[in-house]
Amino acid sequence: MNERQTDILIAGGGLGGVAGALAALRLGRRVILTEETDWLGGQLTAQAVPPDEHRWIESTGCTASYRRLREGIRDYYRRNYPLLPAPRADPHLNPGQGGVSRLCHEPRVALAAIEELLAPYRAGRQIDVLLRQRPTAVERDGDRVRAVTLTDDATGEQTVVQAPYVLDATELGDLLDLGGVEHVIGAESRAQTGELHALPGAADPLDQQAVTWCFALDYLPGEDHTIARPEEYDFWRGYRADFWPGPQLGWTDCDPRTLEPRHRAIFDGPTDRERARDFWHYRRVFSRRHYPEGAYASDITLVNWPQIDYWLGPIVGVGEEERRKHLRGAKGLSLSLLYWMQTEAPRHDGGYGYPGLRLRPDVVGTGDGLAKSIYVRESRRIRAEFTVLEDHVGVEARRQSHPGEEGAESFPDSVGIGYYRIDLHPSSGLRNYVDISSYPFEIPLGALIPVRAENLLPACKNLGTTHITNGCYRLHPVEWNIGEAAGALAAHCLERGLTPRQVRNTPEHLADFQRTLAGPLGFILKWPRYLPV
Repeated sequence: MNERQTDILIAGGGLGGVAGALAALRLGRRVILTEETDWLGGQLTAQAVPPDEHRWIESTGCTASYRRLREGIRDYYRRNYPLLPAPRADPHLNPGQGGVSRLCHEPRVALAAIEELLAPYRAGRQIDVLLRQRPTAVERDGDRVRAVTLTDDATGEQTVVQAPYVLDATELGDLLDLGGVEHVIGAESRAQTGELHALPGAADPLDQQAVTWCFALDYLPGEDHTIARPEEYDFWRGYRADFWPGPQLGWTDCDPRTLEPRHRAIFDGPTDRERARDFWHYRRVFSRRHYPEGAYASDITLVNWPQIDYWLGPIVGVGEEERRKHLRGAKGLSLSLLYWMQTEAPRHDGGYGYPGLRLRPDVVGTGDGLAKSIYVRESRRIRAEFTVLEDHVGVEARRQSHPGEEGAESFPDSVGIGYYRIDLHPSSGLRNYVDISSYPFEIPLGALIPVRAENLLPACKNLGTTHITNGCYRLHPVEWNIGEAAGALAAHCLERGLTPRQVRNTPEHLADFQRTLAGPLGFILKWPRYLPV
């Protein structure tokens, strides 16, 4: 067994973990950053989900380091790809011209940009990045985490890391469970939170948002890349949830906002148009229109569509056998959709099946063509000093409780800002979308401080939100901000000899910390009074 010590241990190398590391490093601290897969970047890379961002992202609404990440992705294409002059000169280059984001790109490019951000600190051994390491035990001393045990699943080798501060940036909040830190899973009831859209009956910890196993495709008409028929295909070919308007494998899905049926196919015309309202263009991450004619045979798109949202059971709060069953089920669903599209799907030009759809395992870095990790929308959430409720950020709820006021709650302990709709996908409780308007919001420091644990901080989707407000605090730039704030807080506390609780609850310490965030780290703590249209 190996033993290590550092200033700050960050378990989980997703966006929150990377951002937390960068903040701590810039403030002079030594960091060990661990990751279960062999790719840093979490939902942006290993889970193969292009960034979901708000419409003001090019001008405001994120930290300076997140902006550097975005520009690093664009610069990678400019330095390494044979872009035509117009896209090369475009300051807002969208490599995939996907409709979901102003910056749709290949996962590997994001990985390269992340590695560039970390490179100066790796050179001086200020940070050690431990890949393929899964946290398996937490040792506590009263209300403090003393050490975390990491296990290499391939070799069984274990490493014990001691650190004055530990950040849980795992995708499912694993350290909360391992360390006995008070937390919540699933859906709260209206009686518990008073939220307008919370469950009207009893709380249900096993009612969690669908998970999704994403994959990448290109399209080569005239060729046949049909995969072997998945074992689960017959089940999924006949499956239809009671709340869903059509078969799981079909082009009819549900409008998230109105819950009305809608029809959207993979193609509604030529694939390489700049824009279209079909699925191909929705999360397209590589557009061949940006390059000389004939340079590339096809666009590349990432499949993260309603048809592969897996809601037949949760992966948190269940036994290991049950968890593995649902992970296998999600993989089987994704491969079944691909096989259906290749063989039976109604074509936009008549006939059935698109055998020219080709899995791109090279794009996601795996052997089977599916992403390295399942896309997780919801994790364990700490019981925090302060919990963000729908009444703090939801438009409808605030108009009822604060008539005549517009905007989200303003938090005196803000450590950042974000914006996204409250977007809950269908759940393992077999409930349909909850997709409702929210205001541009702030991230309160109180939501990053557990009610009891003194030196463990959430750095991902595991902060003090509810099942409802998790729906707008879970996306890429917000997760980055949460992790970066947690890393900065840990470094600040080490420098000043304070606890996170003291920083939040002592006005002069809070002001000092906020100056650090807004100054050298380039955080935005309040939304501009007037946003661009």
